[in-house]
Amino acid sequence: MLGRNTSIKTGVLHSAVAFALSAATFGFAPSAQASEYQTATVAVEQIGEMTTLAGTVVPYKEVNLAAQSPGRVTFISGAEGDSFTKEELLVTIDDDSIQAQRRAALADIASAQAGMQNARVQYSRELISPRTNSVTGMPGMGMPTMFDQFFTRGFSNMVGNSNTGVERQADLYNSYSGMNQAQSQLMQAHARLETLDASQRDTRTLAPFDGVITQKLVEEGDTVQPGQSLVRYAYTKYLRLQVEVPVRLVSSIDKGMMLPARLDVRGPEVMARVAQIFPMADASGHTVTVKFDLPEGTPGGPGMYAEVRVPDVSSAFRTAPVVPTEALVWRGSFPSVFVVDGDNNVSLRLVRLGINLDDGRMSVLAGLKGGEQVILNPPAGLSSSSASGSVK
Repeated sequence: MLGRNTSIKTGVLHSAVAFALSAATFGFAPSAQASEYQTATVAVEQIGEMTTLAGTVVPYKEVNLAAQSPGRVTFISGAEGDSFTKEELLVTIDDDSIQAQRRAALADIASAQAGMQNARVQYSRELISPRTNSVTGMPGMGMPTMFDQFFTRGFSNMVGNSNTGVERQADLYNSYSGMNQAQSQLMQAHARLETLDASQRDTRTLAPFDGVITQKLVEEGDTVQPGQSLVRYAYTKYLRLQVEVPVRLVSSIDKGMMLPARLDVRGPEVMARVAQIFPMADASGHTVTVKFDLPEGTPGGPGMYAEVRVPDVSSAFRTAPVVPTEALVWRGSFPSVFVVDGDNNVSLRLVRLGINLDDGRMSVLAGLKGGEQVILNPPAGLSSSSASGSVK
């Protein structure tokens, strides 16, 4: 029985051979017998219905590359469908104004470096050779000046009117502060240059990964503003199928489940794996977005119409024969099984397959009624007229 936890792996529909299924058997010689082959009995069980949902093929991942700075588009690497590798240039925007600001920033850096050097020299001079008004300065050989240097300052320090040690410390701190200010101005000039370099990088749009341009939204010469879309870029080596699944059907889908899908109305049927189930439903449509991984090399491209069949646990159950997948034989694109009757005669029957159950068996829509004995893992050379012996 197909329930909430039943994994639906495959469902192969062969409408092209529906006209031959009613015949049930080929016309082979009834005298042929089976030769020591393992068999299994075709059981009849309740099978749930499948619901077909429409979806759209989308790239495995897709990004919308937008402008980061204002300007005029000067270069576009290619057109829709052109392939690029990671970090390859896609679009460039003119950067004349940024180049001018960058030259001004370089001039500011040179000026700040000169100021920094001067501040260091002034600090070194104050540290090694203090100014004349400091405690160790010798202004000259005149008697009044020497008297003032040795007696007047000493007396002033003694009565508390001055303190030559504090003055010396203040002169050193002033020179050191000037050096720190010059260093800060140099750092600001470098930061301004880094900002302009980042702005210049924003004028060049690079490929974030290997992929193709899916849509070109601007042309050379267009003036763009920050946030305006330039190109849509996608990784299309692997494709996905995006389907809006009704809420009532989401409970029957699990991540990793294999479900039959078909690209376009008459396209080939493939098995799609449930890759992502969105955690929230759309409030207006009462649907949940589900993404399916398509097999590598699936013919088609993004934007194509597609269909996927999902189990409908809310629908009525019906009975259908089920056979082990080991009993299936593929002659071309038509599935069939070897059936053994009560006299150990072997016949090949075409079958119309339904869904693949999670226990390694597959439902049969036509070709079997139930109760038949089918041969498991029949060899490639087996035919209705080549087997003889007994059946295990």
